[in-house]
Amino acid sequence: MRPTAMRLLTLFTALCLPGVVHASDPPSTTAPASAASTMAQDDTVDLRDIRNFTRAYAIIRQAYVEKISNRELMDKAIAGMLSGLDPHSAYLGRKGLDNLAEDTSGRYSGLGVEVAQVNGELMVVAPLDGSPAARAGIRPGDVILKVDQAPVDPADINASIAKLRGAPGTPITLTVLHDKSGLPVDVAMTRERIALTSVTLRELEPGYAYLRVSQFQEDTSDDLQRKFAALVKANGPQRGAVLDLRSNPGGLLTAAVGVSDAFLDRGRIVRTRGRLPDANMAFDAHAGDLLHGAPLIVLVDHGTASAAEIVAGALQDNHRALIMGRRTFGKGVVQTVIPIDENHAIKLTTARYYTPDGRSIQAEGIAPDIRIADLVARQGDHGPSLIGSEADLPNHLANEQPDVSRPTPIKPDEDGALARSDYALAQALNVLKGLALSRRQTSTTTH
Repeated sequence: MRPTAMRLLTLFTALCLPGVVHASDPPSTTAPASAASTMAQDDTVDLRDIRNFTRAYAIIRQAYVEKISNRELMDKAIAGMLSGLDPHSAYLGRKGLDNLAEDTSGRYSGLGVEVAQVNGELMVVAPLDGSPAARAGIRPGDVILKVDQAPVDPADINASIAKLRGAPGTPITLTVLHDKSGLPVDVAMTRERIALTSVTLRELEPGYAYLRVSQFQEDTSDDLQRKFAALVKANGPQRGAVLDLRSNPGGLLTAAVGVSDAFLDRGRIVRTRGRLPDANMAFDAHAGDLLHGAPLIVLVDHGTASAAEIVAGALQDNHRALIMGRRTFGKGVVQTVIPIDENHAIKLTTARYYTPDGRSIQAEGIAPDIRIADLVARQGDHGPSLIGSEADLPNHLANEQPDVSRPTPIKPDEDGALARSDYALAQALNVLKGLALSRRQTSTTTH
């Protein structure tokens, strides 16, 4: 055996890897001999396995077409172990750690697109609002085949992911296979400095708020509450709201808990379960609902993932909101970043999360209460209208009690402009207004 392989064999044996059988190890006294024997046969790493690893290591070092350093090869070995576990576990170097910190702060340079490795392909989870990827027409479910004409290597997808970032102003071309399309297309973009504002608010119509959360960052929960308070101060209490989580790729678990808590007075938000005690946690809501019980609609789609699914699941199981749209992405696992040294860490899937009713949505997603297809509305053809109402008739009588009590800065969507620009949102607003009317009638009857 070559000296390098011998040193590695000695090192691995000295580490006493879990499951390795050593001649000096005493027999187990915590289980019957037969059970211990079965477990040992099922999950043991003997010297032959270690020799196979070190032999493969030595062959690569000696015969690979290009020279590769021991450090680079060992990094690839660790990365391979993690990438083989699931699409979300990864080995992070200094650059990977910096990118992760930028993601959670919402400030980085790139295309503004969340991607994941799915069955050996680089798939788009969601483009971020206003990003170069969103403006270029990148959509959830798209598969990236090439980055600057270099094919995505299923064995090293992380290398392709790293290429998506770069200095602001630098060009990049992605070869993309759009969802439900059989013909790849080249999409040219320019990298930008992404400074993502995760929360935007406005009134759709007087008394009906629109709350858009594009991803879950460190400040998302506080930002939501601050902006909603400003909206109420300017426009008065809201009769209902639409919470838009479409194409939200997720983010921080704590931010998702905070947003859920903002609309709940009580009840479980989420529970996580893993093999280690620290991975088993439960989060409950505190008193205080921003809407004071007013109806809430949550819009979701195939790009609603991870932390966004935690919010949708919590509000659905607590019967606090009606979920509308399409089935969500189905990422029901939690990653923990575990430092190895000052420049390396492991991002490891350590727990599954469960909705308040105990549902795991892993690889299943959340089914909406009301399904809305991905449709586009257009103005129907009609002839010219000479008379639209009584007010158009000559010599009509004026209304003796005109309503001048409340100015209407936002006109209702009478011409269907909202439906033409965002069909799902228009449908959500219609349902929301129906729920608000029903709540008002119930309140009047009760009192």
